[in-house]
Amino acid sequence: MIRTLYDWTIRQAHHPRALWLLAFVAFIESSVFPIPPDILMIPMIIAAPRKAFVIAGVATIASVLGGMLGYWIGAAFFDQIGLPVLEFYGKTGSFETFRQTYNEWGAWAVLIAGVTPFPYKVITILSGSTGLDIVVFTLASVVARGLRFFIVAALLWKFGAPIRDFIERRLGLMFTLFVIALLAGFVLIRYI
Repeated sequence: MIRTLYDWTIRQAHHPRALWLLAFVAFIESSVFPIPPDILMIPMIIAAPRKAFVIAGVATIASVLGGMLGYWIGAAFFDQIGLPVLEFYGKTGSFETFRQTYNEWGAWAVLIAGVTPFPYKVITILSGSTGLDIVVFTLASVVARGLRFFIVAALLWKFGAPIRDFIERRLGLMFTLFVIALLAGFVLIRYI
C-alpha cells in the first residue's frame, strides 16, 4: 500500500495543481500521512527550478500548519486515549517526569525531528500531549521545516537533476550527522 501511495504521489508532481497538492501532502504528513513532501517537491523543482523557493515556502508553511494540527491531536485527545492507557499501566507519575524533561528540551526535539528522517508527526503529537509551549513549538517547527525544505530547494536549484540521487539517498543521513555533531558540540561545551 505504501508503495502505491508513493508512486501516486510522484505522478502528481506534473499535475497542473501540483503546488496545491504539495501543500496538502506537507500539511497532512505533519500529523498522519506516511509519505514526506520531499517526494513531491523534488520532481516539481526539477521540472521548474525557477520556482524552487516558492515550492519550498509552500511546503514549509503547510508543514508547520500541519504540525499545529498534530499538536492539537496530542493536546485534545491525550485525556481520552493516552491518559487511560498510562493509568492502566500505572505510569502517570512516569509520564509527569517525562513531560517535564520533554518540555525542557522540546524545542530541540522539534528541531531534530523537523530536519532528520525521524517522523516529524510523532514529535508534533508528543509536543501537544506534553503541553510544550505552542510558541516554542511553532518557532522550532518554522526553523526546522524551513531549513529542511529550503536546503533541498537550493541544492536542486543550483545543481538540478544530478543532485537528486544524493538528496533522495543521503541527505537525511547528512542532516542526521549534522544534528549529532551539533549536539556533541553542545555537550563538549557544557562539560569542558
